[in-house]
Amino acid sequence: MNCLPSPTTRAPKPGLTRQQCQTFTQNLRAWYRVHARVLPWRGVRDPYRTWISEIMLQQTRVNAVIDHYARFLERFPTVVALALAPEEEVLALWSGLGYYRRARMLHRTAKLVVEEHGGTLPSNAVELRRLPGIGAYTSAAIASIAFGEPVAVVDGNVERVLLRVTGRPETPGAAAAAFINITAQALVPQTNAGDHNQAMMELGATVCLPRGPLCDRCPVYDECITRGEHVTAPRAAMRSKRVRYALTTRKAAGGVAVQVLLQRRPAKASLMAGMLELPELQTTEEAPGSFVLTDEPVLRVRHAIVGTNYYVEVIGIPQRRATTKMAQRKDSMDWVLTNDLPNQPITGLTRKVLQRLRLMKSSAGVGSQDVPLLIGRGGKVLVGDDA
Repeated sequence: MNCLPSPTTRAPKPGLTRQQCQTFTQNLRAWYRVHARVLPWRGVRDPYRTWISEIMLQQTRVNAVIDHYARFLERFPTVVALALAPEEEVLALWSGLGYYRRARMLHRTAKLVVEEHGGTLPSNAVELRRLPGIGAYTSAAIASIAFGEPVAVVDGNVERVLLRVTGRPETPGAAAAAFINITAQALVPQTNAGDHNQAMMELGATVCLPRGPLCDRCPVYDECITRGEHVTAPRAAMRSKRVRYALTTRKAAGGVAVQVLLQRRPAKASLMAGMLELPELQTTEEAPGSFVLTDEPVLRVRHAIVGTNYYVEVIGIPQRRATTKMAQRKDSMDWVLTNDLPNQPITGLTRKVLQRLRLMKSSAGVGSQDVPLLIGRGGKVLVGDDA
């Protein structure tokens, strides 16, 4: 008897026998007990904390989440505390994680949980999924990890593991998604489902990598048909865009910057609505002949957002009047005290720039992909902690 979906005529792939399924699960769990990374949201059975961690981890690196998770829970230790907080404060603590719609939806859902569920999250995946911002993945994660419900969690890591184990290529469509979901569910044990799900995600994140899987370290190698990289669909190429932002500061005696000029994004913006950022400057292509910037940027940095690589130049402009004249938008600019920047809802790019320029304290180490390309008017290249 197969415990995985039987082959279909359109995409024939062998299943696994019941014994193979049991062996897979046992070997995976044994490996996880020894090799699982120590992360602050593991070993916790608080559904609120699981919810926060799973929302933060969506499309975000684990290292970036660890620091934000601790500070977020210190300020909002319960659903009630989160529900009662102003949205701007929630966004300020979220700043740096990106995809700010997640934070807004998290805040909205916390209010709903307090108003309609007495401040307690539902205990099963079906009820959890009825809450705004909680989809199939998040509801299954909360239900299995916090409440022990034997329901499968399927993220990109789990999908990749199952495609390779079953020897199935990556294909779009409802049939392929159903195959993955049925396969994942067939492997979930009736007890300790949360640990199993976390083990599946851990295997994909640390061993069954998208490129160059570490098959010699894989606990389910014997059950795997592919044993290496599987056939994947071509990825859409990242777009590239060059942008310029103004850095305008007010300085105290001794030349230390005490205020920085920031601009609030429109409330109806499709991305990061209402967040604060450095004023974006016009380009000669957008306003031919309007101005020519000849100064060397004080910072060049690369930043990726939603399928686009932004090549950013930060231009030092000493006066607010000049910044306003050169900016794409002339409204919603204001001075912000540098020591109050951590409390403001600042975009991830602006946070990165201000931290590189030592105008804002960094609460986490600099990742290798965040190293500035160039800093300094003299063309001096600085990297790492010197950035």
